[in-house]
Amino acid sequence: MQESPPRAVLWDLDGTLVDSAELHWVSWRETLEAEGVSITYQQFLDSFGQKNVRILPGWLGAAATPERIQRIDLAKEDAYRRLALQHGLTPLSGAAMWVRRLHDGGWKQAIASSAPRRNIEVMLDAMAFDIPFDAIIGAEDVSSGKPDPQVFLAAAARLGIPPDRCVVVEDAAVGVEAARRAGMRCIGVARTEALPADLVVNALADLPDDAFERLLRRGEG
Repeated sequence: MQESPPRAVLWDLDGTLVDSAELHWVSWRETLEAEGVSITYQQFLDSFGQKNVRILPGWLGAAATPERIQRIDLAKEDAYRRLALQHGLTPLSGAAMWVRRLHDGGWKQAIASSAPRRNIEVMLDAMAFDIPFDAIIGAEDVSSGKPDPQVFLAAAARLGIPPDRCVVVEDAAVGVEAARRAGMRCIGVARTEALPADLVVNALADLPDDAFERLLRRGEG
């Protein structure tokens, strides 16, 4: 029997496998209030999926010194991990099913996220996936966040899979753009905004059974 060519799925985490937006919003709000800074919920939504060091200069303005950015960054992530452990996290509809189905089908899988590695570990523990991921790429592994393609290219390299044999799953426009720049096909999970991905669904549970294979075949055409 002929062995299938290597292939991989690179998962974003927040908003794709799990909806932790509310916990991020609360942790940002509490952390910034302690610093005498306030942001609107829309400002938070507009920043979602980006690294903190990219977000904070715009929110802090002239007061955005490197030391203050680092202090707020660490405090916010500490608050988020505390809330995640306290309240728990539930995978989004179809997430656990697809992770298992792809694993059983011989696909390599990686988390490729802008979040710090400790956050990713806490989230995966809280979601209790019974299938391990083959690689985890977090904020510490790249110098530039999405829409730069570094995170996806690093994940593909860690897995040993060529970019054109990878499918990215994302929920944010900056992530879809990063996948495009990396030369990868992309599935967008969009509950509110329109995403310029190759295939867009409201939930992972809505994906056709052959969605991932079809995207790779399209890339070969």
